[in-house]
Amino acid sequence: MNPILKTLAVSLFSLLATANSLAQQQESYDYWQHQREIIRRGQQAIFMCNGLFTSNRSLEQVFEHELAFFREPIGTSEGGDYSVDHELHAVEVGTPDKAPVMRAVFREGIGCIILPPDQTLADIADLPELTLPYPPGDPGLIPWPDGDLLVEKPLPTNVNEIALVAASDWAFDRPTPQQATISLLVVYKGEIIHERYANGFDMTTRTRTWSTAKSIASTLIGMLADEGRLELDAPLGFEWLPKTDNSQTDPRHGITLRHVLNMSSGLQSIDNNGLEYATGSGMSYWAGASSVNGALGRALIREPGTRWDYENYDTLLAVNAMKQALGGEKAYSEFPRKALLDKIGMRNTLVSTDRFGDFILSSQVYTNARDLARFGLLYLQGGIWNGERLLSERWIDFVRTPAPATAELGNMYGGQFWLVPDDRDDVPKSAYMTNGNRGQFTIIVPSHDLVIVRRGLDYGRQGFDRWGLAREVIKAIN
Repeated sequence: MNPILKTLAVSLFSLLATANSLAQQQESYDYWQHQREIIRRGQQAIFMCNGLFTSNRSLEQVFEHELAFFREPIGTSEGGDYSVDHELHAVEVGTPDKAPVMRAVFREGIGCIILPPDQTLADIADLPELTLPYPPGDPGLIPWPDGDLLVEKPLPTNVNEIALVAASDWAFDRPTPQQATISLLVVYKGEIIHERYANGFDMTTRTRTWSTAKSIASTLIGMLADEGRLELDAPLGFEWLPKTDNSQTDPRHGITLRHVLNMSSGLQSIDNNGLEYATGSGMSYWAGASSVNGALGRALIREPGTRWDYENYDTLLAVNAMKQALGGEKAYSEFPRKALLDKIGMRNTLVSTDRFGDFILSSQVYTNARDLARFGLLYLQGGIWNGERLLSERWIDFVRTPAPATAELGNMYGGQFWLVPDDRDDVPKSAYMTNGNRGQFTIIVPSHDLVIVRRGLDYGRQGFDRWGLAREVIKAIN
């Protein structure tokens, strides 16, 4: 062979071999495994703590229901590598072998707070709490909806009881045990016409709302927007992280409140792509990191408003805007209670914070079915409660208007509320809902004067058809 051709052939073979070698290399190592273990322990600590001290459930119930979606819980109700301190209202999970021990502590008026790995139960006194007195009166003696006193009445003549019970059975008798309905409440024309609970639950049982909390956050933010203290289309005005020489020239300066409430901030997605329990908001939910700093540190990767991307941090940015508008720590910590919860009788609702006192209003709220029904009723009544306007019709229109970036996805999302997608024709298009993991739905159907609350502790492959539930309940209204 010609020496030159031989040299070229050898070089080509070497290049091909190198390319083939590179092609065989893959990033298979989970670099996040250590953080995943911290989060795994922290998540169990939060669920055990809230289950025991916020929901007042037994350890056996917590392992059977609250921890059912864990692939491998640490220990069992009989014991394991965890400890419960009933005097301090605290839970510690894990041993200091593969990862730090993670701790969660119940705080008055807030619920359970997760501690970071470098804090112990000796640091409890430094954690936030809310000692704001509740409105006077015994809820059991105050008529619904401000209280829990119900007057027995016959069903309205246009309500088919057989169809209503059938809808209830549809919600509870699921084709898979992974869909576990724990409560169903139906309000028609302001009155409770159906209320049902699974064994081990009752009207007082608080459970986690997951992302239904986002709709509560949007409501509180709307109240400030109604007062002119926040503007939908104004820049958020944050000092973004990492800091730049001039915040006005930071490209993130163009992100508005509307963008984050529409889940279309244009910021890098962190909570998706298999990293939900490795980094991102999971670090504040389950590991003691700041819920604010993580939200402020994302890079802008696309023009705001152009792509819908469901991200917990977008909600937390909106909550941080609420904090800035309120101005002081005390005003901020008391705002959800004074502006909303106390006004409409949501006395069983705890809005949790991280250890810095910042509300984790993207997920961490504990409440019961009746309080969520009151919340839905506020929207059904056009933002008015006992003759007082708490929320404008303008804001209600906003949360029910499809986010522009969802046009190609079926127009299924508004301002932290979910909308009837374009491809559903079995429920009224005017319906809208809150939606949380494990099956937390508050469905508002204005055309039928209905509020439907379904609470769940679903696990595994969930897929509960919430619009199907609305369809079944509507069949009972003639």
